[in-house]
Amino acid sequence: MENLAPQAMKAFWAFDRAAVADGAIRVKYKELIAVAVALTTQCPYCIEIHSANARKAGATEAELVEAAMIAAALRAGAAVTHGTHALMAETGTSLNQ
Repeated sequence: MENLAPQAMKAFWAFDRAAVADGAIRVKYKELIAVAVALTTQCPYCIEIHSANARKAGATEAELVEAAMIAAALRAGAAVTHGTHALMAETGTSLNQ
């Protein structure tokens, strides 16, 4: 991809580095957020990369597990709240009504 779209990939990698750089949120916490997002999107590459980066930034195993639990809660919560769509499909009503 680097060879086929060099400008876009250069911009992507610059953005990626900037997004996880130290700022108002410290790197450790940005990487823990990235772990939770990666678990939610189920990207094995991102899970591996951001878990390793979180550890390098000082995250503990307990913090990684808590990030995983947050991801699990959000996925489960989305299933529960989207369950309303299943109920409304039966009655013919919509969320906008």
